Amino acid sequence: MLRIALPNKGSLATSASEMLREAGYRQRSDSKELALLDAANGVEFFYLRPRDIALYVGEGTLDIGITGRDLLLDSGAKAEEVMSLGFGRSSFRFAARPGVLGSLGDLAGKRIATSYVGLVRRHLEEHGIDASVVRLDGAVETSIQLGVADVIADVVETGSTLKQAGLEIIGDVLLESEAVLITRSGADEPDSFEVFKRRLDGVLVARSYLMMDYDIPADRVEEAVALTPGLESPTVSPLHREGWVAVRSMVPSAGAQRLMDDLYGIGARAILLTDIHACRL
Repeated sequence: MLRIALPNKGSLATSASEMLREAGYRQRSDSKELALLDAANGVEFFYLRPRDIALYVGEGTLDIGITGRDLLLDSGAKAEEVMSLGFGRSSFRFAARPGVLGSLGDLAGKRIATSYVGLVRRHLEEHGIDASVVRLDGAVETSIQLGVADVIADVVETGSTLKQAGLEIIGDVLLESEAVLITRSGADEPDSFEVFKRRLDGVLVARSYLMMDYDIPADRVEEAVALTPGLESPTVSPLHREGWVAVRSMVPSAGAQRLMDDLYGIGARAILLTDIHACRL
């Protein structure tokens, strides 16, 4: 039985559950449930604080987990990223009142408030900067106004919250984060893990591609196939109408409408796009 840690609340929790449903796994219907057994698929899910997931996986209490890259690296746990999952994207940045910081070196001697002490201290050490780090759990934007800190370091999605607090982003991105699948460092994973990972891979591909079908004159098929090569090779079938063939191919969802225009321009007709709900490559 594969034991999997999942976020119990927040945007990571919602998106992780949606992805697992698409992958064919049961998910809880009550947000108060702490565990869920999916015996048909040989897995058991445990819903934990996102910040704690890397610790449970790193200690071997649970086999794998889904959490944020920022939380994984901040934890210092003996866990490692296996694959990125394409949701929960954010940037980790420094911010301060306008005019406080001109460059990274100006952090020296400053008080930096953050919920990610491990990440910030590691970054300061790497750059040889001596500054004090103040641990706060959430709402770090108000720490400057309340006189607790001079600078904050936090996850930034749109930056609107920082602007409302009268702060500006300083310097380069410390870390680009998103939801990731993690496992214990150096662990030998069971076959069931490969099945689980393959299903998630299938969801990522299904979300990124569409199935395209169209009819085209046989003498234009090479041009059409050059536009829609598919993942391996498109399916080309003869039609009852003499001199015409039907083509089926997976195409990236980004730019699919423009691709339809290009195909129409070389003589393709009856061009259809359909969603892919699951796949295995």
